[in-house]
Amino acid sequence: MEFVPSLLKQCWFLAGPTAAGKSSVAMVLARRLNAEIISLDSMAIYRGMDIGTAKPTIDERQQVPHHLIDVAEPFQDFSVTDFVGLAATAAQDIVDRGRVPLFVGGTGLYLRSILRGMYEGPDADWDFRNDMERQAIEKGPQWLHDQLTASDPVTAARLHLGDMRRIIRALEVFKLTGKPLSEDHHHGPRPEDERPRVVVWLSPPRDWLRSRINLRIDQMMDAGWLEETQSLLNQDPPPGRTARQAIGYRELINHLDGQMTLPKTVELIKISTRQFAKRQHTWFRNIEECQPVPITPSDSPDCIADEILSIAHGKRR
Repeated sequence: MEFVPSLLKQCWFLAGPTAAGKSSVAMVLARRLNAEIISLDSMAIYRGMDIGTAKPTIDERQQVPHHLIDVAEPFQDFSVTDFVGLAATAAQDIVDRGRVPLFVGGTGLYLRSILRGMYEGPDADWDFRNDMERQAIEKGPQWLHDQLTASDPVTAARLHLGDMRRIIRALEVFKLTGKPLSEDHHHGPRPEDERPRVVVWLSPPRDWLRSRINLRIDQMMDAGWLEETQSLLNQDPPPGRTARQAIGYRELINHLDGQMTLPKTVELIKISTRQFAKRQHTWFRNIEECQPVPITPSDSPDCIADEILSIAHGKRR
């Protein structure tokens, strides 16, 4: 199933960087709109990865139905195509029951793929992928990232060094098509009359967000994030490559493998998360359909929801 304009126009979208307070605002919006929430988080799809993905609490899920959470096992690969298909099915079901689909999350690729459709790209070249992975292990992630920088600097700029799977896919596309992934490989915005009514992203002050990220990671560690990661590694089969690349989990896995101390690991997670938040800002700024909603530390979820509703009615303050 895909997002036809008649379905897309009935959906609302709330995006934003990690730790910006999306979930609290979403709960307010959902109650006011008679909505159900569909997660836009590429790692919340995995069962057992709860603390490190900041999944909604059981209480929140009881108050407002949530979808596309815990739909895959950590050992499974889960593609953008898989996500969009499930998301369209969930959204149509919500509409059929007379409610509003409210997408909430921070995965820019998922958001853009829903709004504009997907670039399928060439079929996988597994010999090439395996060769690139072998060389990356031998020469290090910086070498692999440098290969992409040479062929597709735009895509390289938005991919983290540790995101081996997506870096190799971008290299594969360049090898098979002769064109970088960033060049004319995604659909442009839909016509105005085919777009959703509201697509917004929360834009907080950088210093405040930095503090929020640091605090959240400390709280996650106190809540048992390390133990959760060890439990995932004890599963048979263990997490696959996609799940292992999740920010925080990959650093904790390296710690459990004896590669670094826990204090250094926690600091590295904070750095990686802050860098990720910067990339999220870039994603949302570059999606034309997505309007920024500047927020301040003093803004309550109700106040932010009021602003979003005013956008829907063309009455921004």
